Amino acid sequence: MITRSAASRGLRAAPRAAARAVLAAATLASAALALTAVPASAQSLDLTVNDVGLSIGDSRRVIGVRLNFRDRRLEEVRGVNATIWAPLDDAVGGHVRGVALGLPLTGAQNITGLGVGALGVGAERRFAGIGVAALGIGAGGEVAGIMLAGGGVGAGGSVTGLTVAGLGAGAGGDLTGITIAGLGAGVGGSARGALLAGLGAGVGGSVTGITAGGLGVGVGGDATGITLGGLGVGVGGTARGLTIAGLGVGASRLRGVTVAPAIGSQDAAGLTLAGGYLRIGRNGQLGGLGTGIITDVRGTQRGLTIGIVNIANQLDGVQVGLVNIARSNRPGLRVLPLFNGPFR
Repeated sequence: MITRSAASRGLRAAPRAAARAVLAAATLASAALALTAVPASAQSLDLTVNDVGLSIGDSRRVIGVRLNFRDRRLEEVRGVNATIWAPLDDAVGGHVRGVALGLPLTGAQNITGLGVGALGVGAERRFAGIGVAALGIGAGGEVAGIMLAGGGVGAGGSVTGLTVAGLGAGAGGDLTGITIAGLGAGVGGSARGALLAGLGAGVGGSVTGITAGGLGVGVGGDATGITLGGLGVGVGGTARGLTIAGLGVGASRLRGVTVAPAIGSQDAAGLTLAGGYLRIGRNGQLGGLGTGIITDVRGTQRGLTIGIVNIANQLDGVQVGLVNIARSNRPGLRVLPLFNGPFR
């Protein structure tokens, strides 16, 4: 049985309990407001203090972890930005400094750090750091660092560092470093380092270093270093160093060692070793050593040719072969067996 005194103590305690409950609720509410500070029209839940913490949704700025389905309003993330899909076409972009995680796709205007995508990672402008994707990695501008993709890696600007692509790799600008592509690699500008492709490699400008294509290599400018083509090599400028092709080599000028069944050039110096046919263009020159079943110098020969049939329009060097033809020699000495020289 409850006594009157006990009842009186209960009545007096009730206001104090209510006050404590109100105070606790106010404290929790204040803490929630401090953590979230989200206006009613916001598109994210920000469990942050001064932008530091966890954000869920399309927030603008976060230092910590940001989780979103698809970005539109992103300005900057320092930490981890994880998305399900690539940014919307009308997205203003943003900068991810840290980790850009795509489940399966992610992207930003700029990415600095680690980019990982179950399918792909893309940067509208620049991607610098390490990129790993099952399918593709791309940037509208520059790519710098280590990029590994099961499909392809592409950049509208330059590519610097190590690039490994299961299918293809491409750069609209220059390429510096090592690029390995399962099928093909293309560079709009110049390439410096190593460019290796399972089928073909093409460079619009000059190449310095090692360039190899399982089928062929094409260079618009000069090629300096080692150039290897399973079938053919074509160089619009000068090929300097070692050039080897399974079928043929064509270059404006050859300097160094060139080895192929068929070789054609306007001007060659060094070791030009053709297993079948060697041709130097009209008004061109051959210096050094040239070989072939047929050596056909339609300009001036200043070095030594060794073949079964050697032909020179202007012979200032020596021919050694079964039949040696020097059109510039005086009559009676223009066609000689075994040996021919500049007999005027």
